[in-house]
Amino acid sequence: MKKIVWSTTCLLLAHSIVACSGGAGGETSNYWQAVTDTVADTITVRTISGSVWGDTAYLEPEVSIGMLEGPDEYLIGNPRSLAVSDDGVIFMLDRQVPVIRAYGPDGNHLFDVGREGGGPGEYKSPGAIALLSDGRLLVRDPANNRISIFGSDGQYLEHVRYPGGFNTGRRLYVDTSDVALSLVLMNYGTAPWDWEFGLVRVDPEHGIMDTLVVPIWDFEKAELTASRENSSSSNSVPFTADDSWTFSPLGYIVGGVSTDYRVDLFRVGQPVLRIEREWIPVPVQRDESEERRRQSTENMRRQYPGWQWNGPPIPDTKPPFRGMFVSEEGNVWVLVSQPGTPTMSEAEAREEEQRTGRPQLRFTEPAAYDVFAPDGRFLGHVSVPQSFSNSPEPIVRGGTVWAVTRDELDVASIVRFRIVRSEG
Repeated sequence: MKKIVWSTTCLLLAHSIVACSGGAGGETSNYWQAVTDTVADTITVRTISGSVWGDTAYLEPEVSIGMLEGPDEYLIGNPRSLAVSDDGVIFMLDRQVPVIRAYGPDGNHLFDVGREGGGPGEYKSPGAIALLSDGRLLVRDPANNRISIFGSDGQYLEHVRYPGGFNTGRRLYVDTSDVALSLVLMNYGTAPWDWEFGLVRVDPEHGIMDTLVVPIWDFEKAELTASRENSSSSNSVPFTADDSWTFSPLGYIVGGVSTDYRVDLFRVGQPVLRIEREWIPVPVQRDESEERRRQSTENMRRQYPGWQWNGPPIPDTKPPFRGMFVSEEGNVWVLVSQPGTPTMSEAEAREEEQRTGRPQLRFTEPAAYDVFAPDGRFLGHVSVPQSFSNSPEPIVRGGTVWAVTRDELDVASIVRFRIVRSEG
């Protein structure tokens, strides 16, 4: 069953009506058009033109925390995880110290949470932080096999046991029922290419509940491989398709393979909602391709001297997307591929390579996002500053974004942005 819908009408999904307003204030856009199709247990919403928001939105900075020189609490080294309370207090885990710091909505330092160690209220190599709806702070501490719980004032309360032994850079997710979810390896003792992952669900009051299995996409990655006695390595061929997934606070996994512009919402107890969009492939520039090939070759040869390229060639176009995350309302932010931008001249790159002894990447790919509502509507495209970092995963609530930025000297800051968009 196919249906063409416009943003001036309502979108019929699985016999339920989804509002088609243009966002805040209930205004309606006249531009978004999509085709819906239902096959078996999958509902597809394919955007063919326009968006609910209209023109491209952008981020306007409001508050910035971090400096090159100054008091220790404002010197940010390696921010690993962010969390923001309902009243705007920003919690930041800095793995370089390590310490968890709290800042007010105005950017002023309030207090530090816990300290390094193994006792109550301490953490060792903390991996991520998250907030519960009542303001309690969760700290994932795999080295101590626990998730520690602190009050909104930073005072230690208690902890729950958590399976340690596996370090991950993924965030500590929390759903709308205040259940925490963290990535775990489900089949220890197997070869890395056979690993299976899940999200262990942890009730902060009672401990481990069960594990949500991460989907496995059936596709063949384009890889470079190398091996010798007791050692093997593999790396993806630059600009080739890969799987990407994240977790929605609405309670389900969101993900897909970037061979096509297709993202699935694996909704629990409901049909899968598939988001698709028409897209124009982004070309890989010749110089951009050559420097990526040289970097991949040099990286392999550090461990395997004499290594020769043994994978497929770097493609002429980039995959449609290269990552995603979900806002607190359930909107899916898809990190889309962009044209490479040179950040230095060829002469500057050669000079830097001679100084560091490593091949330099002149081209960077600025971040930009397509944003979709959890019912499949394409809300709009968001352009972000060149300094915007996708790691750690940004926090989005309503019209506000909290993220890490890095300047030309690689100095990190935590910035609160306001989303500025067209009213259609």
